Amino acid sequence: MQVLYLPGFASGPTSTKAIAYADHYAARGITVDRMDLRKPSFEHLRLTAMIDHVRESLRGDAILIGSSLGGLTAARVAERDDRVKALVLLAPAFRLVHRWQHQLGAEWDDWKRTGWREVFDYSKNGPSKISFEFMEDALALGTDLPNVLTRSLILHGTRDETVPIEYSRELVKRHPDTATLIELDDGHQLLDSIPRLLAESDRFLAPYLK
Repeated sequence: MQVLYLPGFASGPTSTKAIAYADHYAARGITVDRMDLRKPSFEHLRLTAMIDHVRESLRGDAILIGSSLGGLTAARVAERDDRVKALVLLAPAFRLVHRWQHQLGAEWDDWKRTGWREVFDYSKNGPSKISFEFMEDALALGTDLPNVLTRSLILHGTRDETVPIEYSRELVKRHPDTATLIELDDGHQLLDSIPRLLAESDRFLAPYLK
């Protein structure tokens, strides 16, 4: 069973959680492929290109572990590809466009007008620009929650100020037979909860990683 880790927005394969998952499962002889989702580039990021890249990387049945935007990507891949057998979603970035528009307020209009917005890039520990076409591309995929029929474990912080936990709660209400939510006393990054993330992932993934 292939295991892929999908990092969040402005993050990458060397993020703290990506390395934590890779090291944890490497100790059990399981390789975690840490993905680079900056497709086709960070400046011209496209959710559709990220989805395509993950699907092209699948060699057979797979488990996807996704953080924030990587979690949204994982869910969208699972909608389209039955090779995905299980999902672990860490504070998944559901309702991406709606959230950004609401959170940015007037800055959204500036981004749309100029075509570019400066954001903090965790991978380079400094600013980078991103095209508004990222939002247009994401909007074309739809604004509703993913239709997740794959067995899914969602781990989400109750103090998340980036992605409201209510979105994860709503998804689980829609798919009670396949999705489980564990609420954590943490923020969006979930860095204080890494031991719990790994422990809960172990329990959930046990049937798939025999």
